[in-house]
Amino acid sequence: MGQAARSFQDLIVWQKAHKLVLLAYELTKNFPQSETYGLVSQLRRAAVSVPANIAEGFRKSGRPDKVRYLNIAQASLEETRYYLILAHDLGYSDTKGFMVLLEEVSKLLDAYSRSIRTSISRRLSPDS
Repeated sequence: MGQAARSFQDLIVWQKAHKLVLLAYELTKNFPQSETYGLVSQLRRAAVSVPANIAEGFRKSGRPDKVRYLNIAQASLEETRYYLILAHDLGYSDTKGFMVLLEEVSKLLDAYSRSIRTSISRRLSPDS
């Protein structure tokens, strides 16, 4: 494996999630003005929550706390997914490219969370 991350910014999952946020802001710039306090706000908030929770979890000292924050990030990612489906169905934007990145972040987040949970299991196992 590679060198341990020294900050959340070193995590590939955070880097991709941050790109997702930038894309969310870009995507929603041209939504109808009537959605400024509706879908635009909700989509941006949900997207921002993903890398924010990854960052917050990174500094938690206990592994169960880290996993909890990653789970919150996963939930926010699914919320983001729904808002993208809604934006597409309302005809506000083509969200295909966004969905590809979202799926990549989802897989990375699942793998990162699984690796932390696995290390917890190993530490608790009497065979270790």
